[in-house]
Amino acid sequence: MITRLFYISAAASLTNAALAFTPSPPDLIKKAGSGVSIKLPGDLSLFDPNESGKLQGTNDLIGRISNGAAFTIVPPQNIVDTPPVGVQIRDAQHFLEHLDSNGELPLNFAKPQAPVTATILGRAKLISDDAPGDIEHIIMKLPVGFHYVEGQSLSVIPPGTDATSGRNHKPRLYSIASTRYGDLLDGNTISLCVRRAEYIDPITGQKDPAKQGVCSNFLCDLQPGDEVSVAGPVGKTMLLPKDPTKDIIMIATGTGIAPFRGFMHRLFMENTLARHMFGGSAWLVLGVPVSGGLLYKEEFDCMMRNASPGHLRIDYAISREMTNSIDGGKLYVQHVIAQNGKELFDRLDAGAHVYFCGLKGMMPPILETLEAVAQSQGIVWSDKLSELKKNNQWHVEVY
Repeated sequence: MITRLFYISAAASLTNAALAFTPSPPDLIKKAGSGVSIKLPGDLSLFDPNESGKLQGTNDLIGRISNGAAFTIVPPQNIVDTPPVGVQIRDAQHFLEHLDSNGELPLNFAKPQAPVTATILGRAKLISDDAPGDIEHIIMKLPVGFHYVEGQSLSVIPPGTDATSGRNHKPRLYSIASTRYGDLLDGNTISLCVRRAEYIDPITGQKDPAKQGVCSNFLCDLQPGDEVSVAGPVGKTMLLPKDPTKDIIMIATGTGIAPFRGFMHRLFMENTLARHMFGGSAWLVLGVPVSGGLLYKEEFDCMMRNASPGHLRIDYAISREMTNSIDGGKLYVQHVIAQNGKELFDRLDAGAHVYFCGLKGMMPPILETLEAVAQSQGIVWSDKLSELKKNNQWHVEVY
């Protein structure tokens, strides 16, 4: 197959009309009369460039059609019919790249009032027995047409009724821990990272089932083949930057790692255009109590091997096993921020996006630390925070 490598620029952006066409039924041309169209030219209703004419998933053709004479290929000498000697051609997975390519997101395929059914494919414990609690990685098969992008969330509606109100249980929202292609890379699965919510009586030391998390225990006990009522996807806050040259800084505690696992699989593991186009660097700070509670460490180790030098940094804050260099006490994520405060602010000044995900309790000490770092550099933190929010560089999802 002939491969053409295009270097393009367009003087005009895609028009709304070019993106809002509806593909025609297969027999439309035939009905028009011996293949002669009665449709006006230019409305794209006879031909869907995204499906029929895209070039390796880049949508160059729709750009050509939309921009007409304003579309240019620069420089022309870079158009080739065969790759130069020594160049390796790779096929990139791209069949779901359209989900957010036009600035739109897949939202509310199903609403909580009318959920759909997902099927459990597998479940595995993520932490060692010496780590506190239980955290499970759960993979579900979604109904056809249910798609999502990295950073969005899924609602799960546990079965049964609330003992107090007698009504059906309310939906619980979980950050999605996989990319749009899913762990099976089939575009039809979704993964969650779920901590089993348990209450230990401080006097007896025993678990109190009456106070355990309804949905988390339901999910953590599921077996392959079980069915789950789900809704969504939702979420516009925790999305990767549109500009692939910008750095991303991810700060998580515990299961707050979920959206960042999706980010990092997309940028360092899957063979997609997003991975090949990522020109920034990623920095992950993950806080857990013990080393046996490090979530997805084997995967992150592989990503470190895959990443180009300087493109991925991972710092762990293992509170019960590490000490900070500030006061010699336990090491938490806010201490990692403080110890690297100037670098973090320099990255933010250069346009980096910073993300926080985890329990609500993580944010007050982080905000206090950021304010102290800002003050040490002569920066008014309230002004800086307003600037970051205005520039869409500040992303928080806590629960």
